[in-house]
Amino acid sequence: MKRAVMRRALWESIHFRAFGRRYNSQTADACAAAKEVDIFPEMPPFDYTPPPYTGPAAAEILAKRKEFLSPSMFYFYKKPVNIVHGKMQYLFDESGRRYLDAFGGIATVCCGHCHPDVVKAIVKQTETLQHSTILYLNHAIADFAEALVSKLPGDLKVVFFTNSGTEANELAMMMARLYTGCHDIISLRNAYHGNAAGTMGATAQSNWKFNVVQTGVHHAMNPDPYRGLFGSDGEKYAKDVQDLIQFGTSGHVAAFISEAIQGVGGIVELASGYLPAVYNSIRKAGGLCIADEVQSGFARTGSHFWGFETQGVVPDMVTMAKGIGNGIPLGAVVTTPKIAEVLTRRSYFNTFGGNPVCTAAGLAVLRVIERENLQENAHVVGSYLKERLNDLKEKHEIIGDVRGRGLMLGVELVTDRQLKTPAKVETLQVMDQMKDMGVLVGKGGFHGNVFRITPPLCFSREDADFLVDSMDYAIAKL
Repeated sequence: MKRAVMRRALWESIHFRAFGRRYNSQTADACAAAKEVDIFPEMPPFDYTPPPYTGPAAAEILAKRKEFLSPSMFYFYKKPVNIVHGKMQYLFDESGRRYLDAFGGIATVCCGHCHPDVVKAIVKQTETLQHSTILYLNHAIADFAEALVSKLPGDLKVVFFTNSGTEANELAMMMARLYTGCHDIISLRNAYHGNAAGTMGATAQSNWKFNVVQTGVHHAMNPDPYRGLFGSDGEKYAKDVQDLIQFGTSGHVAAFISEAIQGVGGIVELASGYLPAVYNSIRKAGGLCIADEVQSGFARTGSHFWGFETQGVVPDMVTMAKGIGNGIPLGAVVTTPKIAEVLTRRSYFNTFGGNPVCTAAGLAVLRVIERENLQENAHVVGSYLKERLNDLKEKHEIIGDVRGRGLMLGVELVTDRQLKTPAKVETLQVMDQMKDMGVLVGKGGFHGNVFRITPPLCFSREDADFLVDSMDYAIAKL
């Protein structure tokens, strides 16, 4: 009991001292005493105990990975975590230890790990029909397509299901080229759109690109409010797209593809006013506008269901994956009936795209998001979390920027705020320390110095407090 009181007093004193709230001699004494016992922040209570784990230990799994799996597979942390169970916003390791999941399987788990309604839909469909082919009729794919297009604006009414975001982006790029008769596509520097032949061309970070033929993609200046040349002036960045059309193409293009918030690129929200200006230039050049919603879609931004809505635009095609299935391999391209017709010129087929189990899961995910008001929760909790992270920025010089919206937030660490020098080593140290305290976050950005905070949308204010308190503690330990 004494330790619990001291813990509360310690964190009160830290917050009061750093953020201007009441600070008195009692909390000062507690803070001094706590330095000696080195008390970690306390994880919120959670009334759940996972079943005992009887599988292989982390060391054995790691040895098998090294022997049997591709050496390209990397992992987080000096001592990787063996995750064996998940429940809502929490994960459990082989010993039963609980972790707060602030990464969500890379912005994938939106409803929460093993959400009972999603699990029930998957099990029920698996017991009924696991797979046949879209050459036969089945209600699961049609029901989900109908529900999905109801969430999209304008004439975005036709769905083609895939298995991943890479597949969805590959298909969208091909359809744009077929529809327009042009080959040139414009993407953004710092973008990530996948790792197949076409999408690797659209991706614009050297550490995600192999030295293979990648043709017909031009990369425009990134409208990055923190590191970009024009700060938050979206229209100035947009002029570079017009210049690319005039000086890098025939004057006609197939498409422009972008994320509204770059995920792998370090949670970079495009400068305000950028997409309306660019969409206007692209359409004048005969091109289509593709919104990559693989990470920012499905209510993650809180303020809107789709990331592109934050800029007040309506694209010609929307690609999606990750949150669409809460962890089930599922992706989609949604477009207009007119553009969709291009695939009838030849036979185009995807064996597993629209699989009944995956689409049953997708429909369950949509229903959970709506019934449990997860978009509203992402907005409320995400706004609170961002406010607390900004408070932390005022306290720690190493935090150069806090950005994003809803539950898609980024915290960039720098060793020098003026030069914006990436704090690569410190980022890894803080990540490891937070993991030891029970918080799992991602990292991204070209330099790997941005914490990617993309938890399940059931994340609570108490979870947000624990995350920030843990980051505060870890940074203070540097």
